[in-house]
Amino acid sequence: MGTPLPLTLCGAKRFWALLREDLATAQRLDPAARTKIEVALAYPGVHALWVHRLTHRLWREPLFRLPARLISQFARFWTGVEIHPGAQLGRRLFIDHGMGVVIGETTEVGDDVLLFHGVTLGGRSMVKGKRHPTIGNNVTVGAGAKVLGPIQVGDGARIGANSVVVHDVAPAGVVVGVPGKARRVKARDQGLLEDAALWI
Repeated sequence: MGTPLPLTLCGAKRFWALLREDLATAQRLDPAARTKIEVALAYPGVHALWVHRLTHRLWREPLFRLPARLISQFARFWTGVEIHPGAQLGRRLFIDHGMGVVIGETTEVGDDVLLFHGVTLGGRSMVKGKRHPTIGNNVTVGAGAKVLGPIQVGDGARIGANSVVVHDVAPAGVVVGVPGKARRVKARDQGLLEDAALWI
């Protein structure tokens, strides 16, 4: 089991580089973001992600799991975003607005994922083990969407706002509605995929 904190100089450099990458990602993806300083001071989704980067390192060491949980609950109070320290989050994740986002313990999120406010990556049961979704790379999850259970969301998928998804989503698939259903996208509509909120 690795050390819970980046104690070596090399590890510290990697950790700070990751935080700088989170800043750059938010500035790149949010048209309202003007400077990295603004993002660092005023973006709760980024704050929640930074706290998670720390608590996840703590969580990997059993003796530090209680402090990890307590710190994550403080972050929930502070940011409105609840991320369990056990969740595995990839690089360049951006949580837009942040309020109401919930990410469960056994969730796995790939790289270059965009989550809008009110998203739940949650479970459908209270049993131990893998009970939360696995989200691939380059996935967009629209505002208010619920992705529930130990399902797989393939790379490049788009989940529409307020959808409830309880089955696997194919790579590059578009899922909308309650319950979430795959939608075929015509070639002329491909540009709309940039905004998952349009697929209500």
